[in-house]
Amino acid sequence: MSVNPAPRAYQVVLTAIENDLRSGVLTLGDQLPGERALAEKHGISRASVRDAIRILDVMGIVRTSTGSGPNSGAVIISEPSAGISQALRLHVAAKGINVREIVESRILLETWAAQMQPRDTVYAQQVLDRTAVLIMRMDDPQLSRDEFHRIDAEFHVLLASTAGNAVVESMMESLRNSISDYVAASIPDDESWQPIVRTLRRQHKAIHHAFATDQRERAAQLLEEHITWFYSQTH
Repeated sequence: MSVNPAPRAYQVVLTAIENDLRSGVLTLGDQLPGERALAEKHGISRASVRDAIRILDVMGIVRTSTGSGPNSGAVIISEPSAGISQALRLHVAAKGINVREIVESRILLETWAAQMQPRDTVYAQQVLDRTAVLIMRMDDPQLSRDEFHRIDAEFHVLLASTAGNAVVESMMESLRNSISDYVAASIPDDESWQPIVRTLRRQHKAIHHAFATDQRERAAQLLEEHITWFYSQTH
């Protein structure tokens, strides 16, 4: 007969905080009680409380800081992409997930988002304006590869955000972050990078134009071609 292992002590804290968030006892911006108070409340050690807080920090549920005042200690936030990115990066490193699977997931999410009518047309226009600026910045011949990749990631996440789905937006950011180092390392030198970046610039402009002119199916097609092409150049 199998016996379920006893839950780790820190899981008591995680479950209690989840329940408090669900019930509204805790909300965004609230400060968690101190380590001693949580340890006494749940009958566990302060070390176990610290373990729970570290996990919540990595998951993007709390932000921790030292000092005193309303913003010190552990404060409730919500940055879902932080935890997902870290988990995906580790699984890619451990070879449990490969880069090709990340790329395929990106294509699914980005093409879906491209075909959705924006839920907020004012926000969608702001995104178009912002991404137009990003395109101009990516045209700078003095731009470093690292900075180009950072702006490129922002470009894609912003366009996907016009669909108005917070889960898709978080997943998009996480997927990009999970393989950013692998992509950068796959391009050996600036000489190899130059023909790639010229094509990327043209592709970005075509994608942006399709979004701006409400050619949603065309935008989805261009995104798939763009992502697939770039992956083929780096593997």
